[in-house]
Formats: sequence, C-alpha cells, structure tokens
Amino acid sequence: MAETAAALRTLAHNVRAARTRAGLSLDELGRRAQVSKGALVGLEKAQGNPNFATLVRLADTLGVSVSALLEGESEGRVRVVSADAVARLWSGPHGGEARLLLTTSTPAPVEVWRWQLEPGEEYPSHPHQAGVVETVSVTAGRMVLVVDGAEHAVAAGETATFDADTPHAYRGAGTGTCHLIMTVHLPAGGGGTG
Repeated sequence: MAETAAALRTLAHNVRAARTRAGLSLDELGRRAQVSKGALVGLEKAQGNPNFATLVRLADTLGVSVSALLEGESEGRVRVVSADAVARLWSGPHGGEARLLLTTSTPAPVEVWRWQLEPGEEYPSHPHQAGVVETVSVTAGRMVLVVDGAEHAVAAGETATFDADTPHAYRGAGTGTCHLIMTVHLPAGGGGTG
C-alpha cells in the first residue's frame, strides 16, 4: 500500500511538472488527451488509479515517455531496475500483461517493454506521434501484429518493426502464451507510447 501511494505521488508530480513545462491548463490537457478534468485533478492530487490507456494518452500529449511519468529521479550512470519496481500497466482478460521495464535517458529515448499475451487477447493502440518506431521480438508462442488494418503473423524467434504513427494492435495467437519484448524508439524529445 505504501509503494502504491508513493508511486501515485511520483506520477502526480511528474504529470503536473510536464503539464506546466508544456504550458497547458488542466482543461487543455484534458481536451487534447481525452481525459476528464476531474480525473486530471485527482491524478495531480495523487488520487485515483489511471489505466494504461490514460497514461499513454497523457504521455503522448505531454511529449514524454510513459516511464517519464512513472519514474523518480535517476540515481546515476548505471540504473538497475528491480523486479519489484516493474509495475503491470496493462492486464488482459485472460491473464496477459504488459510491463514497462525501463526507458533510456538519451536524447532519443528507447522504452523496453515485456509483454505476455494469452490466445485471443488483444491490445489496440492509438497512433503515436510521427517518428515513433516499435520493434517486437517474440520469445515464445505466436502473435498477430496488426498495423493499419493489415495482419502480420510473428512467431517465436521472429522480430517485426514498424512506424507506430498509425493504428496498431498486438494479439495473442495459437494455443499457448505469447511472450515478447518490445522496444519503442522515441523521437528526440521523447513522446510517449503503448
């Protein structure tokens, strides 16, 4: 419980700071990100429990990565992220999940995600800002990558990459769990993903 409260305080601080840097009012951020003003007020007061889609929309609108909204201050040259610190940001109806492992702090940051998709589970993502490129490497099982309506089968040992400024989705396929590692390459200045 204390970890959740601390994570919400960090998120609240980071959203408020990013909104201020962007020069956006709560009303304008809410309109652009399609999040209610009430939800934003609660979020900036470290109240509520925003879902993954809300975090992605806020990050995209604020021009930051999802992890920039979730992480505290960097602790030095080398950062080791403990397993306890890797929160589940999406849960599928059959047990699938997505966890943001880390984001690099370079001028053009890279997010590293670990996904698990059960057969038939699907996560649809809205288009990201121009310049965002996603790479998906399936480590076990099979998935279907849907990019701009076209389906692409990706099996264990295969990797796919695409420009993510179009509607896209990830769907578990076959009979077993699909495990994958996703990297999201953000343009310099780092817009968010998911």
